[in-house]
Amino acid sequence: MHLTTDVLVIGAGGAGMYAALEAARHGANVLLIDRSLIGRGGATVMAQMTVAAAVGGECPDHWQHHLVDTLRAGRGLCDPALARVICEDGLECILEMDSWGVGWARKEGRFTQVMAPGHDRPRCVYVDFLNTGPAVSRTLRTQLIRAAGPESARAGLVEGASPGSIRRVGDLLVTRLETQGGECVGATALHLSTGELVSIGAAATVMATGGLTRLYRRNSASANMGGDGYALALRAGAALLDMEFVQFFPIGHLAPRMIGMDPIMWDPFRYKLGGRLLNGNREEFVQNYGAAVSDKYIVTRDLATYAITKEVEAGRGSPNGGAYLSFEHLSAEVLREAFGPVIDRIAKNGIDLTQMPIEVAPIAHYHMGGIQVDAQMRTTLAGLLAAGEAVGGANGANRLSGNAITEALAFGRRAGRNAAHDALASGALRWDGAGRDAHWYTQGPSHLDFNPAQMLVELQALMADEVGPFRTEAGLLRALHRLTAMRAQVGEVPPKGTGGLDCVRIDWFDLFQMLLVAEVVTRAALLRTESRGAHQREDFPGLDESWRVNQVVNTDGVGQLNIARRMVPASVLIPDPVELA
Repeated sequence: MHLTTDVLVIGAGGAGMYAALEAARHGANVLLIDRSLIGRGGATVMAQMTVAAAVGGECPDHWQHHLVDTLRAGRGLCDPALARVICEDGLECILEMDSWGVGWARKEGRFTQVMAPGHDRPRCVYVDFLNTGPAVSRTLRTQLIRAAGPESARAGLVEGASPGSIRRVGDLLVTRLETQGGECVGATALHLSTGELVSIGAAATVMATGGLTRLYRRNSASANMGGDGYALALRAGAALLDMEFVQFFPIGHLAPRMIGMDPIMWDPFRYKLGGRLLNGNREEFVQNYGAAVSDKYIVTRDLATYAITKEVEAGRGSPNGGAYLSFEHLSAEVLREAFGPVIDRIAKNGIDLTQMPIEVAPIAHYHMGGIQVDAQMRTTLAGLLAAGEAVGGANGANRLSGNAITEALAFGRRAGRNAAHDALASGALRWDGAGRDAHWYTQGPSHLDFNPAQMLVELQALMADEVGPFRTEAGLLRALHRLTAMRAQVGEVPPKGTGGLDCVRIDWFDLFQMLLVAEVVTRAALLRTESRGAHQREDFPGLDESWRVNQVVNTDGVGQLNIARRMVPASVLIPDPVELA
């Protein structure tokens, strides 16, 4: 099958859905595709936490103050133009989502906002009872459905544009971006239900496939966040940036076993109510690692991850190898007032927060690196844009808490707008599928001499043990040696298909992309001989000012990786913070 469209959006989480909506509002015909159900996969729908935006609900605020905190959290490596998009455009998106009925919590008519680590004031909005991500996804899905009707499409239309359309197709696993003459002209995908190939010609393509945290054994990602967007872009000729910076969420749920709950759900509990982080001796400890003493959760994620890990290494961890998080000082009434029916779901898992602590430990959660883009979300490959967590550079070495959904919406909106502009301005004929390498999909072996699912588990263990929160040269070299062997075993050609829902073949494609991304992360981490933000080298502790640079990854004509240094863009676009009462 072959499809054509003005704008192809790959990935249907928050960034992809917003990109599709914005492109259609600017008159483009859009094809929104995902390997999962539209709006049901990716990270946005899983997020139960808060969203940073300077709406000023609790106290005077301005996006410039949000920007200062974002840059500070990034440890000197943020691209200030991209960080500004998060804080300035993100505020507009949060307000637009409010007009669409997302349901941000309010108190006496004002937005309810809470403190989050790294912010100088209460700045994070949320939807009550840990429902933020599902509510954002549901709202965007509703807008997509409305956009299919002519009246609502025209109602949201940009002045002077004709209404665009949005087609939504799930079950498509993109296997490669197609290029002609150094320009991205679309993609080829595997239709998972039938095993058939689908080629798609597009004047502009937006990569919105999320991050790479599925590379790690303990992760908060959905099953389709193995970094395939990074690999697809890199193989097609786009550059990647800051790939060594993987953020570990410090208080991911560890024990007791809990069913049907997000492992990072405990952060909102600390935001709203405070919570005591204790070692195995029931002692508070984060203040011993440079954090300010406070009854609020204000320590940044990289520092909290470090503190917990070091307590465990010192033999002061909780029984399952983490730390205790205790709310025992709070009454049942206070907990229920803050979290309503969530308390009942926790109780069904045998947990009474007034009587017992739970155990938490760092978990792979977010990736600061990604595809290199300019402030308009255009990559170094003509015809390709990127949005959301697929983008690198905005968050530097450490993402500020609450910026993830804000980033997804802001980058998605800007990418969609510029993709529509590029597609409608080009006037070029869409790629017709000619030259697609169909032979690549059929020349492979009928049977594999290894189990791809088993190798995926091995890869996750390798990355967790050797390329986790704390790294050494010896561990990184061991990882590279094993990754090289695994890539050789997996090969460059997929196995022949056996029809629809061929799990062996699907796992092979995942491995093919994940192994490349894992190698990029490992090589970038090996080169950066300092500790900065989420990248911690135990053999090179402390910041090194000579490493205040971004690392840019490209491939040469034969697939070899090249990693070069780039000076961090200057902050010329940032005005002085406004004075507020």
